Amino acid sequence: MIRLSARFASAAVLVALSFPVFEAAAQQQVPPAPPQDSSAAPSAPTPAAAPVFPKPDPANFTATSPTKETVDTFLQTLWGYDDSRMWQVWSILKTEVEGVTKVVVLVGDKTGKQKSSGLQFFVLPDGKHIIAGDEIETFGEQPFAEARAILQQRADGFYRGSAMKNLEIVEFADFQCQHCKEAQANIDKLAVDFPKARIVFQNFPLPMHAAAASAAAYGVCVGKQGGSNAFFTFAAAVFDGQDGLATPDGATLTLNSAVAKAGLDPAKIEACSKTPDVVAQVQASVKLAKDLRINQTPTLMVNGRPVPIGGAPYEVIKQIVLFQEKLDGIAQ
Repeated sequence: MIRLSARFASAAVLVALSFPVFEAAAQQQVPPAPPQDSSAAPSAPTPAAAPVFPKPDPANFTATSPTKETVDTFLQTLWGYDDSRMWQVWSILKTEVEGVTKVVVLVGDKTGKQKSSGLQFFVLPDGKHIIAGDEIETFGEQPFAEARAILQQRADGFYRGSAMKNLEIVEFADFQCQHCKEAQANIDKLAVDFPKARIVFQNFPLPMHAAAASAAAYGVCVGKQGGSNAFFTFAAAVFDGQDGLATPDGATLTLNSAVAKAGLDPAKIEACSKTPDVVAQVQASVKLAKDLRINQTPTLMVNGRPVPIGGAPYEVIKQIVLFQEKLDGIAQ
């Protein structure tokens, strides 16, 4: 996974912190182990149990906004795809800064296999954003609506699947990013499992990759001259030959070979890739990523929901897409 800055890989950046008060309460719920009888046959391990959260104290709810219902809806939107996740809003507190509210949530795993913990974030006066760790993220009952609208207007990459944008899956990727190469198998699976989706490839060349911007510009020209099918043929060939992008001569050979596989003239594509309009189009795609506060590749935006997918199991990605479909009322 390639990052431009440190960021917690979740649908919204929420920094998990352990709170001793919760840990102590949880430990008190576990009875002491009975003395061991060395002559007795070993017993089966005790099944893990879901945590029992301490009862919230009404005194910890001193702020009128956001309401507990709003926080619960927000967290359900973020985490509802995971049936094993459980949480409890522990406090919603006024702070010394007018209009800024501190929210503390206890988080656990219904299977009991993971240690319970706490997290905190600060809701800003507009009620639409939070500070979690060192990041500002959207907040509310529909935290992805604004990003979805931006993508519907500005995501202009080549796509496969539906022309409709009811379910729009936008992939921000860098041709020289190893995790982007690895993620393509999962993108292909999404195209099969969600035939009604519009799956967009959006260029996001990162500055640490010397050949990434050139590869992106080549891809734009391939798509312009040969259409979406040619673009995705080119993209697959570039990812397959990604190691060749490591040197200037290797990059030229790799890109020209990929263009030829797409059935186009490498000389014409190279000339096209250096035109101001194409360079500006790549830069606009990078700006779109930055405006959406995307800072790692590969990242999917599923109807505006950010899903960092570098190394993520396919079943988890699919589960998130299915859940977002349900949230947005999209028929299967």
